[in-house]
Amino acid sequence: MSRLFIVLAVLLTASASPALAAKPKGRPMCYAETRHFLSKHTKVIELTDGDHARVAVCPEWQGRVMTSTCNGLEGLSFGFVNDEFITAGKPNPHFNNYGAEERLWLSPEGGQFSLWFAPGTPQNLDNWLTPPAFNEGAWKVVSAPGEPLRMTAAIKLQNTSGTQFHLDVARGVRLLNDSDLKQLFGESAAARITAPGVRHVAYETDNCLTNRGDDMTREKGLLSIWILGMMNCGPQTVVIAPYKTGEEADLGPVVKSDYFGTVPAERLRTLPEAVLLRADGHYRSKVGISQRRVRNVLGSIDFKHNVLTLVSFSMPADPTKVLYMNNQWGGPLAQPYRGDVANAYNDGPPAPGKKGLGPFYEIESLSPARELKQGESLSHQHRTIHIQAEPAVLAELAKEVLGVDLEKVKSTMLDGK
Repeated sequence: MSRLFIVLAVLLTASASPALAAKPKGRPMCYAETRHFLSKHTKVIELTDGDHARVAVCPEWQGRVMTSTCNGLEGLSFGFVNDEFITAGKPNPHFNNYGAEERLWLSPEGGQFSLWFAPGTPQNLDNWLTPPAFNEGAWKVVSAPGEPLRMTAAIKLQNTSGTQFHLDVARGVRLLNDSDLKQLFGESAAARITAPGVRHVAYETDNCLTNRGDDMTREKGLLSIWILGMMNCGPQTVVIAPYKTGEEADLGPVVKSDYFGTVPAERLRTLPEAVLLRADGHYRSKVGISQRRVRNVLGSIDFKHNVLTLVSFSMPADPTKVLYMNNQWGGPLAQPYRGDVANAYNDGPPAPGKKGLGPFYEIESLSPARELKQGESLSHQHRTIHIQAEPAVLAELAKEVLGVDLEKVKSTMLDGK
């Protein structure tokens, strides 16, 4: 990826790509179709290596990375794009769910310092309202053509305890090159990702918030950067979350899985090396990896399309030495600053007879929280890499980067289902 550049995507016509005229009903949109659809509703900025890797960003939808592909215009579109919501064009104060392969929120979601619930209201789905600060409004593009994409916004928030926040948020998006991949995963894994016959798309978002209001204090509530990646789910897709091994007496539970009630055993399994979660979009469930257990890499495997997704994120050398916001709904929480560092979510109906948000699944990461004085900043980097290749190549990569045997993942989660 030596020739990185940014292209403003113009409004496409039905003849702009052969795929646009030949999409069978019910088949997911390829990348060209997705880009064409998005460009009819908002401005799209596209990052591409001039070959197979493409990333579509929408600044007017709070700087979301909407989707990407590793196989050109006709390739798979990896990000969940909520065409029904976008076409309807009706804002929703609960959540403007455009979709997006990667979006920026701020944490915490629940507890006495929640940003989603008004003071004194029960913390349930009916009262869950995404803060307007990152639910509406365009973000300003401040980068020049040819530079890495950079967007900014000034936002205001209030938490459940009544604390006011005034913030500047900056968000950059860039494609990763071969050198970046070597730094992230080592020379051997990078060589597999960039080998002939292997398709990949890799990008990073660099997210920064700066305090423009009063000094933040633990007593009044802090904030952290929360990055969430909505991906297209499937019946043969599994999230893989490696963890640090050790006795529960020393490190605590391997996984937190009670966010929305008990997850059935056939949907959540814990191997000696990783937590596995089915990502089919049929059952609402969320899991988290704690400060003591987390590794700064996780991913997913789509056995149907032979796609391995890797997610890497910035993290202190010892995350137990810093604060992480607790996102659990309810409260007041006894430990509001002991929370997960990485999460995975599988969409599904929140109750019998109700419709889910997607369907999709999410891979998420969070930054630490700090008592930011006025003018101080907090940053967090989140990287997404999709690799499409022969099963044997993906198996080698999964073993090297995630420490898992994909055949074991498949037999544990899918065989006989």
